[in-house]
Amino acid sequence: MLLNRSERSFPRVIIIGGGFGGVEVARSLKDKEVEVLLIDRNNFHTFQPLMYQVATGTLAADAISFPIRKMFKSQQNFRFRMADVTEIDHTQKIVKTSVGDYDYDYLVIATGATSNFFGNKQVEKYALPMKSIHEALNIRSYVLQNLEEAVLRKNYHDRERFLNFVVVGGGPTGVELSGAIAEIQLHMLKKDYPELSKNEMKVYLVEGTGKILAALSEKSSQDAERYLRDLGVNVLLNAQVTGYDGNTITFSNGESIPTKTVIWGAGVMGQFPTGIHPEIIQRGNRIQTDGQCRVSGMENVYAIGDVAAMITEDTPRGLPGVAPAAQQQGAYVAKHILKNMNNQQATNFKYFDKGSMATIGRNKAVVDMGRFHMKGFLAWLTWMFVHLVSIFGFRNKLVTFVNWTIKFFTKNSGIRLIINKYKRPDVEKETELEYHS
Repeated sequence: MLLNRSERSFPRVIIIGGGFGGVEVARSLKDKEVEVLLIDRNNFHTFQPLMYQVATGTLAADAISFPIRKMFKSQQNFRFRMADVTEIDHTQKIVKTSVGDYDYDYLVIATGATSNFFGNKQVEKYALPMKSIHEALNIRSYVLQNLEEAVLRKNYHDRERFLNFVVVGGGPTGVELSGAIAEIQLHMLKKDYPELSKNEMKVYLVEGTGKILAALSEKSSQDAERYLRDLGVNVLLNAQVTGYDGNTITFSNGESIPTKTVIWGAGVMGQFPTGIHPEIIQRGNRIQTDGQCRVSGMENVYAIGDVAAMITEDTPRGLPGVAPAAQQQGAYVAKHILKNMNNQQATNFKYFDKGSMATIGRNKAVVDMGRFHMKGFLAWLTWMFVHLVSIFGFRNKLVTFVNWTIKFFTKNSGIRLIINKYKRPDVEKETELEYHS
């Protein structure tokens, strides 16, 4: 049972969101004289860096998910509620949810981000985002559904839009996803679909600027682009998407690609409940904070991770939207709360950049650590090790390692199951196509 403020022995810290930042706040408050309440709409934490492997059938969804209650089973001061947060009332210090209202002494908003379609409603309607396990499973099902549909068509003209796969966004998600789909074309297509030619299947990576992996070094960007092209990915740079009607994606230069599958990874925007002052919402729908992760004008309220915009002299564009930044902010906020309780002064948050990396496919990856750059097989091993040790739970680590080992030796992704067929919105103009008899 959760007690009201007047009945509690210790201050209550409410954390909204069970992502990397929220989990780190809760873990860092273990055995401290606070009551921790974490609220999330799901009862599990997701290891998002490997979401694309769920979308392409390398890993099952439960390999990158871990029950939140199990994660904190030995933390006596921790409680969890699965609920949707509807509103934050900072004047009364109350969080309103779908299962009741909870008062707080300190509040941490760690609600993460969702896909940003930059106001293009048509693209938003038909493109496939990938910011949750559910969305990743939709992609896995829909890719396989379109391959099944392609088998039924008599000629290439009818099959073309089912065999063109377009990934929009040249960041790590887009690069890793397009590389993984290309490996399906190279290693799996002829085995599972002998009626189809791998030359008919085409994978496109669309980036609106002049380079992919813009956050990494120039060398990593060039190496990654070369690896993608070696895999057969068509990399389209300086290509701005103007529309997608469910059958054809169009670009600002007048070109177009017939396709049933557009996967959107071109941008993110913060998501949070109502109750945040509109004047502190920054670009990308993020909540502005000061150098100590505190939300302006809201006493004892913090924002961290993808939902936060720490705009300071040192970080004029905010912090990078990566897991290490959220985790470091989470640990910092926990310490900040404890210092505040003891009337101690805190220094500003300092982000320590441990480096960036991306994998492009089997034996291919790029890693930047300061001025040090790695590529190829060694970078790939580094990428695998870092991600493997970061996954929560021994079982998840073991399952992931076994799946990666099998794929390395067989070049085969094992989870090609359509459990729940993806039903996308109806397309206004569907072309009648001939089927094989």
